[in-house]
Amino acid sequence: MATANEKLNVEGNNDEPAVPDVPKDLLLIIFIHGFKGTDSTFGSFPSRLEHILTETMDNVAVECIVFPAYETKGELTAAVERFVDWLTTLTVQKEVAHGGGAGAAKIVLCGHSMGGLLAADALCALIKSRPDEGAPLWPRVIGCIAFDTPYLGLHPFVFKNSATRAAEVADTARTVVSDVLWFMGKNRDSSQAKSNPSLPQIAAATESESSSKSTGWARWAPSAYVVGGAIAAGAAAGAAYWRREDITSGYNWAFGHMKYVGTLWDGEGMTKRLDNLLLAEKQGIIFKMFYVLLPPSLPSFPSPRTFVVLPSRSSPAFSNYIISKNSVATDEIQAHTGLFEPTTNDGYYELGLETAKIIREAAARSGMHSTVPT
Repeated sequence: MATANEKLNVEGNNDEPAVPDVPKDLLLIIFIHGFKGTDSTFGSFPSRLEHILTETMDNVAVECIVFPAYETKGELTAAVERFVDWLTTLTVQKEVAHGGGAGAAKIVLCGHSMGGLLAADALCALIKSRPDEGAPLWPRVIGCIAFDTPYLGLHPFVFKNSATRAAEVADTARTVVSDVLWFMGKNRDSSQAKSNPSLPQIAAATESESSSKSTGWARWAPSAYVVGGAIAAGAAAGAAYWRREDITSGYNWAFGHMKYVGTLWDGEGMTKRLDNLLLAEKQGIIFKMFYVLLPPSLPSFPSPRTFVVLPSRSSPAFSNYIISKNSVATDEIQAHTGLFEPTTNDGYYELGLETAKIIREAAARSGMHSTVPT
């Protein structure tokens, strides 16, 4: 039986037992740019995504990190090796600082355009590097999200539609020049008509008035029409010449894309890469691919347009592809390169929310106990 003093000590002790601090889960979101991309390719998208995830997940330390700009030339395999080395070093540093040990950091790879190819190949390289299939994956990648990545190649209409736009710009330039030349001719005829002595207003003028007018604006008006028209025509022609760079940029960009990644010509290799991502998903690693879709725009484009080739509806990969609509971009290339800017993508904010949802799902699948249900 407890004594009175013992009862008093028990009753008077209101301090609750100390609960050991549970270290936060560590979630790293790695962004990888594509062809000729830079550190600013993703704009404020990573920081916005980090904020959304931090606000919607409990007891999780979230960091969105952009892989430093790299040379998008040479063999893709060399870029993959450099990225894996960088990711390994980063993971060690973050896990040591976090104090959770190896595997504490859960990683989601987010690649734009050819950055998605790099992410896919890096993931496959990490999976193959394990001593056996039962060994844990490290760095612990739990998801691979691609943004308009040409896993099956560039859509051939990217070239065709660039040609159509080039023709439209050329037609516009020709129309402007034609209108200017017409304006020049009409005003020259009008000027000549006004100088005809048979017209009453001109006949009523005195010789001195006529002489006076010839030294003023009237004297220079015909020349002004000609010079002004020439300037306008020159400006129109100059604009058309300047626009030629913009017109051909579609071709240069797309062909440069192909030149950098020769594997895009390897149909069998591209199919195998996509199959490997689906196999990785069976091991608990989420794979999703957002692709831009431009709505029809009559009369030139009666059908929706995409930058990438899509898998057939019967393909197992089709369900992993997610539409990202863009109604403000003028063509597929602008939609592709402007994916992470709200001014060039009216689906920007929805894209962020959907990306956050996928990452939360990947975190839940990986066993992170602190995720908020989606």
